[in-house]
Amino acid sequence: MMNLPNSLSFLRAPLALLFIIDSPQLRIFVILLAMASDCIDGYLARRYHFTSRFGAILDPMMDKFFVYVTLLTLIYESKILPWQATLMLSRDFFLFLFLSYLGITGAWRNLKVKAIRWGKITTASQFLVLILIVLKIPLPPQLFYIFIIFGCCAFIELLIFKRNATSP
Repeated sequence: MMNLPNSLSFLRAPLALLFIIDSPQLRIFVILLAMASDCIDGYLARRYHFTSRFGAILDPMMDKFFVYVTLLTLIYESKILPWQATLMLSRDFFLFLFLSYLGITGAWRNLKVKAIRWGKITTASQFLVLILIVLKIPLPPQLFYIFIIFGCCAFIELLIFKRNATSP
C-alpha cells in the first residue's frame, strides 16, 4: 500500500545510497533527512489513519537498510572499526533472538507489529553516532557498548509486550 508515510519510509533507501558519496556536508544532510523521514512517517500514519502492518514492517526495515549501508560505507573508508559497527547493530541480534523465539513457539502468528521505545532510542542513537563520526568527533570506544544495553532493553521490552499482548 503506497501512501505518503510509506513513501517517506522508502525515501531512506536512496538516501542511504547518497551516503556513499564522500562529502561530509552531503552525508550530514542525508542523515538529517533520514531522521526527519523516520519521525514524520510514523506521525503522519497515525494522524491520518494510514497505519498498516506493511508500514509497521517497512519503517524499521528502511531504518536498518539506511544504517547498514552507512556503516558498511564507513567501515570501507576506515572511519569506523568493524567491532564498533557490530555493537551498533547489537539490537538486531536481540531482535533475531526474539523472532527465533516466536518462530519456535509459533507465537509470531498472534503478534501485532508495532514500534517499541527501545527500538526508537536505538535508531535515534545510531543516527546521532553517525553524525558524530561524519563530523570526525572522537568517540570513546566505550560509547559503543551502550548499544548492547539498548539491545537488551529492546529484547526485554519485546518479551513484556508479547506477554501482555497474549495474556487473557
